[in-house]
Amino acid sequence: VKEDLLPLPLKEDSNSISKSKVQKKNYREEKKRATKELLSTITDPSVIVMADWLKIRGTLKSWTKLWCVLKPGVLLIYKTNKNGQWVGTVLLNACELIERPSKKDGFCFKLFHPLEQSIWAVKGPKGEAVGSITQPLPSSHLIFRAASESDGRCWMDALELALKCSSLLKRTMIREGKEDMSTLSTGGDHSINFYSLLRAHNIHGFQFNDSDHLKDPDLYSDKSDREGEQDHEESDPEALEKSEESDSDTSERQDDSYIDLDPNEHLRETPYMEQSHEELGEAGEAAQTETVSEENKSLIWTLLKQVRPGMDLSKVVLPTFILEPRSFLDKLSDYYYHADFLSEAAVEENAYNRMKKVVKWYISGFYKKPKGLKKPYNPIIGETYRCMWLHQKTNSKTFYIAEQVSHHPPVSAFYVSNRKDGFCLSGSILAKSKFYGNSLSAILDGEARLTFLNRGEDYVMNIPYAHCKGILYGTMTLELGGQITIACEKTGYSAQLEFKLKPFLGSSDCVNQISGKIKLGKEVLATLEGHWDSEIFINDKKTGTMDTFWDPTPELRQNRLTRYTVPPEEQGDFESERLWQHVTRAINNKDQTEATNEKFILEEAQRKAARERKAKCEDWIPALFEQDPVTGEWHYRYADTRPWDPLNDLIQFEKDGCIQTKVRHRTPMVTVPKRKHKSDKSKSPESGCSSPEPDRHDSSGSERHKSKHNSRLRKKGADLSELQSAIDSIKQTQEDINRSVAALRMRSAGRAENTSFLQQRDYVVIACLIVLQVLINYIFK
Repeated sequence: VKEDLLPLPLKEDSNSISKSKVQKKNYREEKKRATKELLSTITDPSVIVMADWLKIRGTLKSWTKLWCVLKPGVLLIYKTNKNGQWVGTVLLNACELIERPSKKDGFCFKLFHPLEQSIWAVKGPKGEAVGSITQPLPSSHLIFRAASESDGRCWMDALELALKCSSLLKRTMIREGKEDMSTLSTGGDHSINFYSLLRAHNIHGFQFNDSDHLKDPDLYSDKSDREGEQDHEESDPEALEKSEESDSDTSERQDDSYIDLDPNEHLRETPYMEQSHEELGEAGEAAQTETVSEENKSLIWTLLKQVRPGMDLSKVVLPTFILEPRSFLDKLSDYYYHADFLSEAAVEENAYNRMKKVVKWYISGFYKKPKGLKKPYNPIIGETYRCMWLHQKTNSKTFYIAEQVSHHPPVSAFYVSNRKDGFCLSGSILAKSKFYGNSLSAILDGEARLTFLNRGEDYVMNIPYAHCKGILYGTMTLELGGQITIACEKTGYSAQLEFKLKPFLGSSDCVNQISGKIKLGKEVLATLEGHWDSEIFINDKKTGTMDTFWDPTPELRQNRLTRYTVPPEEQGDFESERLWQHVTRAINNKDQTEATNEKFILEEAQRKAARERKAKCEDWIPALFEQDPVTGEWHYRYADTRPWDPLNDLIQFEKDGCIQTKVRHRTPMVTVPKRKHKSDKSKSPESGCSSPEPDRHDSSGSERHKSKHNSRLRKKGADLSELQSAIDSIKQTQEDINRSVAALRMRSAGRAENTSFLQQRDYVVIACLIVLQVLINYIFK
């Protein structure tokens, strides 16, 4: 009633005063809340994003190893990992982060204030005004050095997350993080607790993908498939019918498998058909980015609950919407669309030019990429894949054979052969991957060995890794990185290539950069610069000229080799296209539910077969490859490394995974000594196939394969029994020696006691004599 009686201006003044009081009160509470939040973050030992030892460069250009603890919004630096000797606190809210190049070992990055202002807090976490004594550190920046590139990138991802999501991290870790703190970082381990963070907030953009253009099966290493294989019989190639010598001239003898054979002969080879569809992505960053649709983001959060920074992704089950509808074994064949470069290198007389052609072929395998970030299927153990390329200029064929020889660890073995053009290539790949928070890396561990048959030269090379960033925030992008070496021990030539990741503040021109050099011994003959998916230039050090080394122009893409694949009706049950046909059909129809169900059926069958083999104590025996027990390398069972003989060799062909050569006369097979399985195969003078193919019998190839393995197992059993008897003999001898040593020790102990007793008695006698001598001296004195 009193308010109603007041004049209108007085009412408005009272309302504004009360409103102002409420605003001030809210301001003070919000200020206290922010202060309390930051103090809780700093002082709470359970709220840690990351902790590890890092080297920090001081103002005197020297490095000091300090313990760094990353918390939301701040970076605490201590002298020891006990968090007792505080050095300083870096405020991250105004800092920028950038990768820093370095010639020394490790990985460098720089944390700096863009306006050259101080990045340090005035007080420590416990109110310290002065930090522990150490070398002087810069005020506006810090340069860090991690022990390895993976550790450094893990730190950069964690710092980027702390820089951009500090308030989110603070609130989430304080409110919900304590219930999941059992796995926080301790000691030198990298572990970031993202579980409560991801459970409480929707940080969109996480996805496990990899670009198709990489032979780097980016996440081929995630290997979501469980181990479980079905016993599938491989049939050895059928023997060819007896061939009769024809009176054709030398040029006719050099023709490949399309020559007109004698009408009475019938060449039994695998039929191939031209590849119907192929996807080629554009050059640049556009084809290497991916945006996750809203309907798939719920699956991304499910994935995040399975991973932690630094962990291996080999057992993480990936959803089908990120899968590319083909197998990893198929993807590995992307390197051979320009196998004609190898044909040219094989006949090149100059060793330097040969190395340049090999490098050119190596780079040509990366530009093929579909749009987006997709990964191929993880192969089922025992899965195989076959294809071939037709060389129009030389009228020859390049055959490609691949098999998944192991599932845990996931190993894919492959073999490529073109004997007529004078080269073959073999290798195996162990796929691994690591998750770092906002990024992940897929590593293809292994080597490929290229051999020029006429020269006896081996070129050994490794493969770059794939790095996918922008998982938690930003645009998801896939890049290639790492140091690559291509070396020929016989000639002394080598090439070193570096696939560079895009710098943190780099422009679009910094994407997909590559640099390298070609050397003879330690002398650099030429350098390479450019982009691996577009133009690369070579600078010859001797002449000083710069030329275009590689440029995948539309004309070059149009004229590359044509790939031929096996029709589905001719494929075995364990060949990639037929094995995954239902999953592929569902993905092409955008039916993710059906694709997931079909994928689960294959995985469950694989797990069941693995359990059955384990119960029977049986090991999986690959059909087309065998492992060297000494080196651990995988070798193709039917490898033929003889130089091509135009007077005797007629056709190279493939049947049931066995690459063979049709010849006029049977000649001795040139094999590597460790491949003893070829000696078990009889050489029939009636057969006209110079391949490791066994003679024809009425029994099937799979039965011959089983009998061969049974004989090998019996031989191994005999060797094991002899070894066991030798071990038993050694054990018996050891026991005799131990008994003799024990008896000798007992005798030595008894003698030691007697010796000790005599020594003690002597001491007593000497002491008595001394005392007596002292008394005598005293009396006479």
